[in-house]
Amino acid sequence: MLPFCTTAAMNLHLAEISSMVSPGKHAVLLLDQAGWHLSAGVNVPANIILLPPKCPELNVIENIWQFMRDNWLSNRVFRDHDDIVDHCCHAWNRLISQAWRIMSIGLRHWVCG
Repeated sequence: MLPFCTTAAMNLHLAEISSMVSPGKHAVLLLDQAGWHLSAGVNVPANIILLPPKCPELNVIENIWQFMRDNWLSNRVFRDHDDIVDHCCHAWNRLISQAWRIMSIGLRHWVCG
């Protein structure tokens, strides 16, 4: 988790994703309209394809963030920056330990036919 959302942070994020993509494969990322996603300074690795924002409500990660906010991060008073980071990390780790939950949030029945 990075403390700021910036173009530099986006470049680190893309580099990390790129390092996890199998040789000869590509990752496709659907973006929203965050300034650090659209910056001219974003360095996109050759094995990543960025899709522009078209319909954020259909973007599964937007649904994931909404679930996390609604269930694990809202209605709280944080002591300080570190407390925010700790809560966010805890929520993220809780989510990734529940693959079934990610699937239930992200599944689009109309995509499967």
